[in-house]
Amino acid sequence: MPGQKTQPKDPVKLKDNQKALLKWAALGLGGLVLAAVLLLGVVVALLLPGLPDVKQLADYQPKLPLRVLTTDGVVIGEFGEERRQMVPLAQIPKAMKDAVIAVEDARFYEHGGIDTVGIARAALSNLVHGMRQGASTITQQVARNVYLSSERTISRKLKEALIALRLEDELTKDQILEIYLNQIYLGQRAYGFAAASEAYFGKPLKDITLAEAAMLAGLPKAPGANNPVVNPRRARARQLYVLDRMQAQGFVNAEQVAKAKDEELQLRGVYNPERLHAEYVAEMVRQQMVAQYGDSAYVRGLTVTTTLLSTDQAAAYQALRRGILDYERRQPWRGPEASVKLPADGDALDDAIDDALAAHPDDGEVLAAVVLEASPKQVVAVGRDGNEMKIAGDGLRLVQTGLSARADARQRVARGAVLRVTKNAKGAWEVVQLPEVEGAFVGMDPRDGSIRALVGGFDFGQNQFNHVTQAWRQPGSSFKPFIYSAALEKGFAPATLVNDGPLFFDRGTTGGQPWEPKNSDGNFDGPMTIRTALQKSKNMVTIRVLQSIGTTYAQEWSGHFGLDTDKQPPYLPMALGAGSVTPLQMAVGYGVFANGGYLVKPNLVSKVVERGDKVLFESQPPVLDDSTRAIPERNAFIMRTLLQSVIKNGTGARAYQALRRDDIYGKTGTTNDSFDTWFAGFQPTRVGVVWIGYDTPRQLGVRGETGGSLSLPVWTSYMQRVLKGV
Repeated sequence: MPGQKTQPKDPVKLKDNQKALLKWAALGLGGLVLAAVLLLGVVVALLLPGLPDVKQLADYQPKLPLRVLTTDGVVIGEFGEERRQMVPLAQIPKAMKDAVIAVEDARFYEHGGIDTVGIARAALSNLVHGMRQGASTITQQVARNVYLSSERTISRKLKEALIALRLEDELTKDQILEIYLNQIYLGQRAYGFAAASEAYFGKPLKDITLAEAAMLAGLPKAPGANNPVVNPRRARARQLYVLDRMQAQGFVNAEQVAKAKDEELQLRGVYNPERLHAEYVAEMVRQQMVAQYGDSAYVRGLTVTTTLLSTDQAAAYQALRRGILDYERRQPWRGPEASVKLPADGDALDDAIDDALAAHPDDGEVLAAVVLEASPKQVVAVGRDGNEMKIAGDGLRLVQTGLSARADARQRVARGAVLRVTKNAKGAWEVVQLPEVEGAFVGMDPRDGSIRALVGGFDFGQNQFNHVTQAWRQPGSSFKPFIYSAALEKGFAPATLVNDGPLFFDRGTTGGQPWEPKNSDGNFDGPMTIRTALQKSKNMVTIRVLQSIGTTYAQEWSGHFGLDTDKQPPYLPMALGAGSVTPLQMAVGYGVFANGGYLVKPNLVSKVVERGDKVLFESQPPVLDDSTRAIPERNAFIMRTLLQSVIKNGTGARAYQALRRDDIYGKTGTTNDSFDTWFAGFQPTRVGVVWIGYDTPRQLGVRGETGGSLSLPVWTSYMQRVLKGV
């Protein structure tokens, strides 16, 4: 009724209702728990029969890639689905093991495969901070990486936990940790920390520092996002976190952490002058191994030791690149590689620079840079590392035309231009341009055919065509020694006089059009000895000598040096190197002169070992006897004296001036219109052959370069280093 007060409910009855509700809730919850336990038991019972037998992991045998080494043990290549090295736990540095345990599973040696304490801690963190924090132990990660996928499902997590428990029953903690450290994916196709150390730092795992170990230990959580090559900032943040965790766990002290945080890391992806470049050799070995062993070469753990010497290879690589860049400095400025519109400043400017440089990767010591300011007296540019570089004086010599107010639009150097810079001999920045010209160098021991150095081009990343083995080019005057060697067998001698006078031939004599050859200097010097003619590289004398001995005989004689006779047409232009050879063939040919007359096949692979140190192949030194003799010893001796004269008094004199040795021999080579330049020479322990030219033949330089001006300096630079102390 209106105005009547509502009577309060009986408090005793309310308590009875609450008790009833709690009773039914408890019964319901208990039933749910019991049902969940029963369901879990059924699921486990269903999963158990399908779980793998983990006992086999006691003899862990992962896929191992094909590895290629120099004869002195430097890694020059790895090929396979996975970059991986199997390293026993005892050989893994303590810093590496501590860093991984600190950040991935601090209670690894305490739990039984599943860390309940870690799970509770992660659950609390997720609840309080709203973070997705995992609690997978190292054992669980091994279970997942070896046997399971990375899908996020309840069944997969249950399998992972069950396999982890089995692993803990069957294997020791150290065995589990060893598998983890060799199995985990760490980006850059690297599996395991040994492979990652090579991939990121270019060094064996045993040599890494605490700072490097912390960087690597930060990779398992997110090998893409935390990759120092792809994302240096995130990788650095993760590295600092790992170091802090190591200190918190008592693995290192504050002083060690501070020192590690200050250490500047040298990543392999960044230019490192100490890194050995032998990409063309590694690719040659890969092709040879796949041809011999099929695709299994990529997974069976083959280690191929080559005949390469790291010191020789470094000398050859640097000499060829320096020679080609020096040539480019003498060429006209072709203009910036690109031009981008730059915002005024701030993050937008940084982003625009990053985007521009991403499309123009560095090429070794030749760095890409974006111009911020440009004037005829100074250019300010910024590189990939964000540091500004100021270029002035001689460093701007190449781009003076592009800095002029009247510069052509294609050549203009202004704000936003993308160009190339490098350090000159004095350590100052200078503007250069990526070469269009190509080159090749091969160094060989003529005594046994061991290839000690091989550089197939300026940069393997830009051009995989191996000019040492695949480029068939005209040898020019570097072919003349083979003609003179043939002439010695027909009665000629170094003192034989031959006329250096004009010649003219109709088409029947040359196999082509009428031909009126000239000397490179345009002069005719009359009668001279063969020795003088070779010193001065006189074309008329060589042609007359070939006329005398016969073109067919000379063609056949060239085969004694390992040259392909089918590519040396038996016509008079053969005297001037009009046939075709490869640089490797020229090295073998000159090796015959160097070793006293023996034809020794080139050898690149000295040993092939399978996992477990099982030797599959080991080369044997060649036998130098009548079966391998190519020319008489007296012939080889006389030819050495002639080639020594070329070095001391002829077209190769600059080599003698630089090296000041009496045991060096060689010959320059320049083809018609300066399309190819060569230098082939030797010392008794080393043959070196240099070729430089364009892939699509055209004249080298505005005025035309020669073997003496372009290829000889490369050979000299190489020999200065490899003959030091010999």
